[in-house]
Amino acid sequence: MTIEISSSALKWFNEEVGMTAGDKVKFYPQIYGSSPVQGSFAIGFSVDNTPIDMVVKTEIEGLTFYIESTDLWFFDEHDLQVDYNEGKDELEFSYTKS
Repeated sequence: MTIEISSSALKWFNEEVGMTAGDKVKFYPQIYGSSPVQGSFAIGFSVDNTPIDMVVKTEIEGLTFYIESTDLWFFDEHDLQVDYNEGKDELEFSYTKS
């Protein structure tokens, strides 16, 4: 499994979330949503600089984007792509079977 962050999504994280070098972003499932991989769960994220068991991570420009082992089930063997949609002014998540 991999995590891909587009340059526009990286820019969004830096500008809108105020990320600084060394920060870590955790992706996790949240209930009461939907996604193409899990019908009753959506993906969420938080700035969390205290990971417990990172099993998938991507490092870009001093930032770490990761998934914990306890949340791996959500992705159901799919890679995660994170992009920014300027027209909607929001992040977009897509999934590709590994």
